[in-house]
Amino acid sequence: MPLAALRGPCNCRRSHMKSLRPIVGALAVSLLTVHALPAAEPAKPEPPLIDIPALAAAAPALPAVVAVVEGAEIKGAELEKNFNGFLASRQIPADALPAAERARGYRMILEEMIAEKLVEKRASKIKVSDEEVSDTFKKVTANLGPEEEVKKQIEASGQTVELIRENIRSSLRQDHWLEGEIEKTGGVSDKDAEKFYKENTAKFLSPPQVRASHILVRVEPEAKPEVVVEKQKAAQAIANRVKKGEDFGKLAKELSEDPSAKQNSGDLDFFDKEQMVPEFSDAAFAMKKGEISDPVRSQFGYHVIKVTDRHDAETVPLEKVKPKLLAFLKGQKIDALKREIREKADVKVALPEPPAAPAQEPAPPSSK
Repeated sequence: MPLAALRGPCNCRRSHMKSLRPIVGALAVSLLTVHALPAAEPAKPEPPLIDIPALAAAAPALPAVVAVVEGAEIKGAELEKNFNGFLASRQIPADALPAAERARGYRMILEEMIAEKLVEKRASKIKVSDEEVSDTFKKVTANLGPEEEVKKQIEASGQTVELIRENIRSSLRQDHWLEGEIEKTGGVSDKDAEKFYKENTAKFLSPPQVRASHILVRVEPEAKPEVVVEKQKAAQAIANRVKKGEDFGKLAKELSEDPSAKQNSGDLDFFDKEQMVPEFSDAAFAMKKGEISDPVRSQFGYHVIKVTDRHDAETVPLEKVKPKLLAFLKGQKIDALKREIREKADVKVALPEPPAAPAQEPAPPSSK
């Protein structure tokens, strides 16, 4: 069982997207610029399980042209493709979206596409070297395997390496132009970060965390009662061996049915209480450092847990959070610049105004 499966809803900050080109699923997420950074490093997502053609079939028809941006059209089919790709990259089923959410989703994606066209036009004279494109391509494809495998995945999606590279070049061009415009206004300084920190100190409180290792004895959801009893006995036998002095990491490698244990010896690193499934978190946070649990049942099976370290809640020092805070503040300035450009531009939108969503304040970054 990968760590991504064990973790419950990650306490992640909301992100603001910067680019929404229809790039291969795994690449599309990599090319989105994050301005509001996560409070905890999220587990890597599993490959998308969404059937994009099915999403398109389930969606209401869009106008042939959904917007005209300074004379350039945005087609409904292009918006549909980006919207479906957005859902797929986050494994959001289409039928999980109420009509109001879908309408807001279309408008959110469309506004990003409009902003991109506006910035792209203004950034057209910015030069980006082939070397920078190649370096970025390597970074965003690093987790997709060897070069030949990357090429196969791209071609299987109906695109080409050349198209991906051109999308990257355009994205870098826009990034450089936006950063240049922000620098013209004075950029973001250490004093800006210090001022924000002093005015928002409570937002930099780090929650209590536990570091734990586990050994999993998997129990299938449909397992019969007698099988569950046998699995519990097997987990208890493992717990007894550890309590008698056998090495936890060695037993995790040998016996755990979490595949990641072969590499990490069962170590899950630090996590806060909201990052794991409730049964696991409740048990781990109730334990002392060095303590071994009896079997703990979750939706995945029985866990033998060892707590290896703990961190109390604390206010993160400014120096530790400053680099991410500077990036966060720069992102806010970039968003403000995009809004200013949008307000002054000649843009005609063919979609109806969606229902208003509840207001949510952008969250500052944590130390992680």
